Amino acid sequence: MDPVTATETFTHIRVVMGMVVSLGLARLLNGLAGIVQHPKAARVYLVHLGWVAFMFLFLVHFWWWEHRLHALPVLGFAAYLFLIGFCALFFFLCALLFPTSMQDYDSYEDYFLSRRTWFFGFLAGLLITDIIDTMIKGRDYFLSLGFEYPARTMIYIVLSLVAATTANRRYHAGFVIFALAYQLYWIFRVYDILT
Repeated sequence: MDPVTATETFTHIRVVMGMVVSLGLARLLNGLAGIVQHPKAARVYLVHLGWVAFMFLFLVHFWWWEHRLHALPVLGFAAYLFLIGFCALFFFLCALLFPTSMQDYDSYEDYFLSRRTWFFGFLAGLLITDIIDTMIKGRDYFLSLGFEYPARTMIYIVLSLVAATTANRRYHAGFVIFALAYQLYWIFRVYDILT
């Protein structure tokens, strides 16, 4: 059997990751389309829509930055399994934002706040997974992000854990505004151009 190059392996892994990422994007887009199609089915909640926007941006950004895996000399099955699990976390967060049915809830606010422990617990887990993913890309790459990357990630994790435990609407509104603004800043400052 001929050895497979890292580039061929990366292309194969990227296709499978793309399928899982696509499911998450489809879940978000279907949920938004459902709101447009049936606007009276459940009242919208701006904080919920903010997290939908955040997850959409985070998913698209994830797909963008995973391009850096092409630089790894070797990708083994353990890394492949880890990456599929990472993608699955994204999908699960998207599924938590848009349940299969809203019949048990009066509004997206009611739904979102009732599932906040799950959503923000998984978001914290996703952020921890992101640290591992960054380390897989190598020490030099991790260090190239500077102190801001681990500090940013830890702040997001702490804010997520607080959000999981509180139903304070002002806190949730402030957190989603901060998360969206900082995510946009981070993307365009650090990841705007692929190298």
